[in-house]
Amino acid sequence: MFCLRLSLRLQRGTQVCSVSQQSVHKLASLQKATMLPPKKAQSLLYPFSELEVYLDRSVDRTEFQLFHPSLEDMLKAEKLFCSSQSHKIDYYVSAERMDHVPALKPPEVCFIGRSNVGKSSLIKGLFSLTPEVEVRVSKTPGHTKKMNFFRVGKAFTIVDMPGYGHRAPKDFVDMVEPYLYTRKNLARTFLLVDGSVGLQKADMIALEMCEETRCPYVMVVTKIDKCGHGPLLKNLMNLQDVVKTHTTSCFPQPFLVSSLQFWGIYLLRCFIAHVTGHIILADISQS
Repeated sequence: MFCLRLSLRLQRGTQVCSVSQQSVHKLASLQKATMLPPKKAQSLLYPFSELEVYLDRSVDRTEFQLFHPSLEDMLKAEKLFCSSQSHKIDYYVSAERMDHVPALKPPEVCFIGRSNVGKSSLIKGLFSLTPEVEVRVSKTPGHTKKMNFFRVGKAFTIVDMPGYGHRAPKDFVDMVEPYLYTRKNLARTFLLVDGSVGLQKADMIALEMCEETRCPYVMVVTKIDKCGHGPLLKNLMNLQDVVKTHTTSCFPQPFLVSSLQFWGIYLLRCFIAHVTGHIILADISQS
């Protein structure tokens, strides 16, 4: 039903993003996603709905649905990820040390996570409406060795950080920790965890680092298409328990994503637009 409602709104003249057809993913736009069967579209837009039916009735669902924007809000966010002459999206620069980091005024969001957790793939998915933006994705763990800055017009900047753990740069801590401590325009850190394996020791160390900086961050559960509902739910509930008992700066809701299947990409775009001040959702608390 919600797909029909959105289709009717689009038919009435809602402006949607116009994108180049160069290697654009078939599900890159919200309009394409809502043409799918309702159950499939619901899972793409709100991935938790796919898992909710498997949860015991005693489990509180509230923390998994704190950020639940409307389709109109997702459309507004989508426009920010569409490049135009007046709103250019591009790779800007890479940096190995803080003295190489550019001085930029727009708010920033950064993505950190274990090597091979899917950071670059996720950023590529976020930028799928602008395929000419070069986001290098490799099957080799530890491919990202520098802090890579991507400008989204004058709206905000996305920073792809080096991975930690296996094959991480030797100076990873010296590179990332000063950025988290001193970057004044950092609006949100996105800490990625592989949903197919759950929290690892290295993830806990990164979580503690985020807590020490006292900057707001959020957990993103990647590769949710790589395991069954049972293992994924177990890993998700373990993560939620850690968030409840060991964090004070973490947004309570984890974001579930699959860069391959595009689950959660639209919701994450909207959250980025929200935390950088471009979409104001008054009923969202603790965000």
